[in-house]
Amino acid sequence: MNHKIPYQNTKHFSKLVLDYLNQDKKLTSFVNHFPTLDNFEKQIKEKSTHEINRETLVSVLEKQNAIISLSDISKSNIQLLKDNHTFTITTGHQLCLFTGPLYFLYKIISTINLSEKLKEKYPNNNFIPIFWMATEDHDFQEINHINLYGKKVLEWEQIRYRITHSQHNRGAMGRMSLNGIERVINVVARSILGESDHGQRLLNLFEKAYLKNQNLADATRYLVNELFGKYGLVIIDGDNKQLKKQFIPYIKKDVLEQGFVKTIQESSKKLASSYSAQAFVRDVNFFKLSEEKRELIKGDITEREIEENSERFSPNVLLRPLYQECVLPNIATIGGGAEIAYWMQLKSAFQQEKMPFPLLVLRNSVMLISDKQMQIIRAFNFELFDIFKDEHALQKQYIIGRKLSEIDLTNEKEDIKRIYSMISNKISDSGLRDNIKAQLKKQLNALDTLELKLIRLEKQKDKYAVNQISRLKKQLFPDNSLQERYENFIQFYLKDGNNFIERLKQNLNPLDPNFVILSD
Repeated sequence: MNHKIPYQNTKHFSKLVLDYLNQDKKLTSFVNHFPTLDNFEKQIKEKSTHEINRETLVSVLEKQNAIISLSDISKSNIQLLKDNHTFTITTGHQLCLFTGPLYFLYKIISTINLSEKLKEKYPNNNFIPIFWMATEDHDFQEINHINLYGKKVLEWEQIRYRITHSQHNRGAMGRMSLNGIERVINVVARSILGESDHGQRLLNLFEKAYLKNQNLADATRYLVNELFGKYGLVIIDGDNKQLKKQFIPYIKKDVLEQGFVKTIQESSKKLASSYSAQAFVRDVNFFKLSEEKRELIKGDITEREIEENSERFSPNVLLRPLYQECVLPNIATIGGGAEIAYWMQLKSAFQQEKMPFPLLVLRNSVMLISDKQMQIIRAFNFELFDIFKDEHALQKQYIIGRKLSEIDLTNEKEDIKRIYSMISNKISDSGLRDNIKAQLKKQLNALDTLELKLIRLEKQKDKYAVNQISRLKKQLFPDNSLQERYENFIQFYLKDGNNFIERLKQNLNPLDPNFVILSD
């Protein structure tokens, strides 16, 4: 079943995200248009005036995806990019082991579904879902593990790589060899996947992805294509010489002239007056790539060096969006709350470069609840939105619900308030009235303390139910975070197989401003 809850009721999203979903006027200067179906018409017109080298884009995509088996619809989508009436919807992510946290999938499905929805609305145009692999990222610790059933169960330790590179001085992750991954695959096969048909299909998928490819970029491309290629997804790797040649003017402007820092600083400062800025802008916002390192640029860089070796210059988180929009006919980018926030820091930079700023679309957020978990929720007479309360609040709600007349002292508190009010009304001296208010506060505090003691006593009497609530919270909010930010998809795929992804696709709509709960 599909249940929807307003994002603000989850208490897990920032003020900026909530204001953006509510189309708050404070944010109008940081976005191009708010994400509604009708506003895409304006975005299409604006992007139509922005020249994109479509021939180069198609050529690069054909070469990059030649090593995988593309679906007919993905092949067709690549060719459609030659057409000036074709636009892209883009999401991106790091190259996480076995896709990493669940929201990796939610991003991609949100992108596919929005592309389909736009085709229905604007049939004279084509809309291609794009997955931009963040192959140039260098943070191995963020991508080398997966969590299942509320705990970290797998970690890929590339021993050779770990010895020869410090944590903060690694090369681009996409270029990294798959050294040591065999041990991880063996653990997956032995301890996690089992002998079921779904488990064996996953094992076959992981073995082909990680044991038959030479680097992490190729492995991730294979895995993502196998999971989502049938929906027409097109995968792109920005670590490419032909694409970066188109970005040379912007590399020069940043590296040689520090031409973005002032603009982005001013925009970030303005945004930070109401919200927290997500990314820090530097004087130079590029790293320099080599086979083994991705380092901040230090020392002099010449114009000739940029022109002859543009592929060695890797944009940081703040200039990567500019690179994306430079090479893609993109009208929307889909991401989480943090991504939406740092994109908002960049609107003025896009204006400076006279480049259309894409629509920012918040990816769908989802919680998956099993039939057993739903039974517990119902047994305790909780509503679905109750599960977002903290653990102790839920336990208190359950105890008071069972022993309402014995534990809840709300009526007694109101009685005392009335008595003190009657006494206060008989007295004209302000000092004595203040004393009466202080005494009332003491009495109410004493009743609060008594109520807590009564609740603790009932908890001791009903430890089983209290522990069930604790387990439920840990299952749905592992590490005190949303499930989607922690758990990997494996445990859900083992249960439902390909139907798991199809079910997500049927229930996610990135233009619907509600948190989605899917129950069995």
